[in-house]
Amino acid sequence: MTKTYLELSEDTGAAHKFYEVVIDDTELTIRYGRIGTDGTKSTKSFATNDAAVKEANKKIKAKKSKGYAEAVIGQRKKRAISRRSIASTKSTAKKSPVLWKFDSGSAAFGIYIDDRFCWMGNEDGAVYKLNHQGEVLNQYKLPDGVKCIIADSDWIYVGCDDGNVYDLTGKLPRKAYEIKEDVDIYWLDINSGLLGVSDSAGQVTVIDYDDEEQWSKKSTGSSGWMVRCDDAGRVYHGHSSGVSCYDGQTGNNLWNQGTKGSVMFGWRTQDTVLTGSSSAWLELFDKEGAKLAEMKGEGAFYSCAASDNNEFIFGGDSSSSVYCFDKAGKRLWKLATTCGSAYSMQYHNEKLYIVTTHGVLTCIDASAEAIKKAEEGELPQVKDIKAPKKQVAVVNTDVLEEAADDAQGVLLKCIKEGGKLRVRALSPGHEANWNVQFPKNLRKEGATYLVDEIRESGQGGFYRVFGNIFTKSE
Repeated sequence: MTKTYLELSEDTGAAHKFYEVVIDDTELTIRYGRIGTDGTKSTKSFATNDAAVKEANKKIKAKKSKGYAEAVIGQRKKRAISRRSIASTKSTAKKSPVLWKFDSGSAAFGIYIDDRFCWMGNEDGAVYKLNHQGEVLNQYKLPDGVKCIIADSDWIYVGCDDGNVYDLTGKLPRKAYEIKEDVDIYWLDINSGLLGVSDSAGQVTVIDYDDEEQWSKKSTGSSGWMVRCDDAGRVYHGHSSGVSCYDGQTGNNLWNQGTKGSVMFGWRTQDTVLTGSSSAWLELFDKEGAKLAEMKGEGAFYSCAASDNNEFIFGGDSSSSVYCFDKAGKRLWKLATTCGSAYSMQYHNEKLYIVTTHGVLTCIDASAEAIKKAEEGELPQVKDIKAPKKQVAVVNTDVLEEAADDAQGVLLKCIKEGGKLRVRALSPGHEANWNVQFPKNLRKEGATYLVDEIRESGQGGFYRVFGNIFTKSE
């Protein structure tokens, strides 16, 4: 048996990853992942030992060309991870009108709701796609815990503790961004392919569609639990000293506004920014930093959300309660979640969806009639749903299937330009000199790919892959 162990040696890049190749007679075993974890393992059998060795050498050479170097197991530390922890207590308020609960089995931060689906992700790296009745339509297992789930137009992204952001528009998750190893990620947001990252040091970093850092700034506070990117290209960063606003392209600081306590969460609508603080305040600002309203709760606000027009503003505290205020700041109601404190939340079509410290995605009827009945003690019958017992394998994002001979889509080509691998469109009807947003771990010079479709970015000037990616023989 022979073993080759490699680690990514670029300290300034997405380091702290390993790649292990083991040859045992005619069997080749590959194990890879983030240092400090067991990683993902796959084994393949060959007809002869020579064939196994040949394939192993090919894979080792490819990894070394990307910056990996031989190392000793255990000499490097795993990536720093900060996970939010709430000493959640039971609410003394009356129970909220819960319609259904989906128990994922682990504390959950990730949530995104639209007209079609309900998405949730938990600390175990499980991601579930549900319908609006709480029934599971699909599930994925990512290599590490989920930080957040983000929608950017029709794209759904999942940010994970392993420092990667995964695109879920295809059959399998694909890496869209790989964040530098020295960043202890707190929160993420994406708009038109522009990624904003806030971290434990109070820095905000912006990364472009080609996974290249554009700028990084230190705000006036630490512990950046909020970052939001808007359609105008602005980035809003919430931290221990308040909120800072930056120009997304240049990084120029446009304004700073203090808040009543450290910002623990943030929400953005078309025209406003909402913050929840450690001192039990929700504060609403316009896009120029002027305060429009403030709302007082009875415990630290670890999550918040609003309807599109701010008719309703919501907050979740550390005592397993959810609040609703009007846009002027008047409290309309406070009710118990019945399933732990809300780490994240979203309002959609008169329903408030929360993911909690107990790992539950909960659908609350937030209509005026349902709330009135709940305050009078009349509650709907709750539908309790458990996560499927069948576990799915951790996704392997380095593997591509060969496209079928009759498969339709858009052809892409990977080329080297200025020492960097770029992906361009080959199919007619597209700008041949525009770059295509494409996973870095799948780029191979000279390779041809077939994708479901590419779409022009809202910013213009580049394309984004939407859907599945296959290799294509020429």
